[in-house]
Amino acid sequence: MSLELIKNNFTEAKQILDQFINDEENLMNIELAGKALVNSFRKGGKVMSCGNGGSMCDAMHFAEELTGRFRENRKALPAVSISDASHMSCVGNDYGYDEIFSRYVDALGKEGDILLAISTSGNSPNIMKAVNVAKEKGIVVIGLTGKSGGQLSEACDIEIKAPFSEYSDRAQEIHIKVIHSLIHYIEEHL
Repeated sequence: MSLELIKNNFTEAKQILDQFINDEENLMNIELAGKALVNSFRKGGKVMSCGNGGSMCDAMHFAEELTGRFRENRKALPAVSISDASHMSCVGNDYGYDEIFSRYVDALGKEGDILLAISTSGNSPNIMKAVNVAKEKGIVVIGLTGKSGGQLSEACDIEIKAPFSEYSDRAQEIHIKVIHSLIHYIEEHL
């Protein structure tokens, strides 16, 4: 039974990935997001990324691959994940958890920047508050979503949505592939 469970995890992940790849709109949205990121970097902008739980880990991974390197040696790119523990505990304590990302975007974001907002449900209040602040400041919002896309689907400028799955792990597996694809696109076009 346990070997079957393990195999089923990979089979289900493959089916979700195949479904994602076979929807041309997903690939076009990745290209659109890649172009927006390259354009921002060329004009002196930066990218901020945020998410909760595993999505925060993805946001951190995205930023470190840009400030560090992915496949090739290149100039470091201005990217930061909103994940500083002291910022999050300060804002969470003083203003509430729903403000942890929006306060950061308000403090450091400017027109021409990009916000990569990651939410498998698309309904995380702290993500939505960050998106609202970003929109007020003229920051382009790229949303990585799952399920129905939630509120983030309507609020972001470019949505890349994982196919529907009951649990967030399948969406997160798509998101990390999207993140790697975006970074590869940036490296090839800068």
